[in-house]
Amino acid sequence: MKEIFKKIIIAILTLEAKILLKRTRPQIIAVTGSVGKTSIKDAIFEVFKGTTHVRKSEKSFNSEIGVPLSVLGLPNAWSNPFLWIKNIFDGALIALHPHEYPKLLILEMGVDRPGDMDKLTSWIRPDVVVLTRLPDVPVHVEFFESPEAVIKEKKKLVDALKPDGVLVYNQDDEKVMEVVQTAFQRSIGYSRYSLSPFTASADKIVYEDGRAVGFEFLLTHLDRAVLMRVNGSLGVQHAYNYAAASAVASVFSIDIDAVAEALRSYVPPAGRMRIVRGIKDTLIIDDTYNSSPTASERSLATLGELKGVKRRIAVLGDMMELGQFSIREHERIGRLIPHSVDILATIGVRSRGFSKGAIEAGMDPKNIFEFDNALQAGKDMQTFIQPGDVLLVKGSQSIRAERFVEELMAEPERAEELLVRQDPMWKTIA
Repeated sequence: MKEIFKKIIIAILTLEAKILLKRTRPQIIAVTGSVGKTSIKDAIFEVFKGTTHVRKSEKSFNSEIGVPLSVLGLPNAWSNPFLWIKNIFDGALIALHPHEYPKLLILEMGVDRPGDMDKLTSWIRPDVVVLTRLPDVPVHVEFFESPEAVIKEKKKLVDALKPDGVLVYNQDDEKVMEVVQTAFQRSIGYSRYSLSPFTASADKIVYEDGRAVGFEFLLTHLDRAVLMRVNGSLGVQHAYNYAAASAVASVFSIDIDAVAEALRSYVPPAGRMRIVRGIKDTLIIDDTYNSSPTASERSLATLGELKGVKRRIAVLGDMMELGQFSIREHERIGRLIPHSVDILATIGVRSRGFSKGAIEAGMDPKNIFEFDNALQAGKDMQTFIQPGDVLLVKGSQSIRAERFVEELMAEPERAEELLVRQDPMWKTIA
């Protein structure tokens, strides 16, 4: 019964969103890929919000229910049937009387299962598609036959691009490049490790009083280079995010100086390598939004680059939705850990593969701690950490690693402001 109700809700909201788009005809920027979708979407929105009437997908509303909600500007009603019914009536009113509808929509579009992108592209034709990255083992591969099947599904968004549309793509990714070669529309690349129309370089961590506070890099376009500063967050992924936003901005005749100015005071979303002050004069790198093999590699590399650190502690939860690749990938990431980590703490059953890989790579088992859940890990680690320690905290959504951060952050009263999944509905989920 619940599944039937869900299908009815999705069908009605999709119809309303489809009608709304036909009546208002906004330009659409659609973002897809296996990592970085939300961060790139948010960076693009930050560039446009001061000059254009623009709307973005809230949080990670990127599914067959999330995208219609984003188009209609409606909230997630979670498991409340009365609020879903209210959404249907509100959606009908918006579709029939859109008033001053945004001129630009920035939509995050993801896939969990085969056919998901078909459902979305049956009624959405983007003006710009941003293709972030297509790694060897993408998250959400669990319900697909192979990683190649995931790539094929995501490619359908490129196929749906309008004939006069523009494809913005990560030029450093070989699998993305294979997709680009099949597109006939105009394309613009961005990169960090190759020369592209928007090339990031000279990236480095920014320190104040010996503590990491952000990240900066040079972004070069044609014969011009600007300094880009990322506030309160770390990692080379931000160079990709800002370069992608700059490439999209160029489609709308916004130059890189204006992009740099628009992003100057921007702080990336919570749970994406955000810097949080910890108890006992420690530093927490909060990467608790989600986890995948590619993102874990990047996070560990950033941890290893930090200077002035007493001990580097990696707190890693399960990487979910990897299907047949789960054991292999947990152990593979584990073998990378001793290169950048002094202490390893794992959360969840699957993450014990990190421990196995780390020991195989030479890590002393005495420096490895295993926990069943994030809350208990946070309580136990309070007595273990020391001033000057840096903790990287990462795990897939269901691990709820933000609960670990809340236990160790210096200002727990700011949890709602600084951490992911703090709305009341998430608080009720175990």
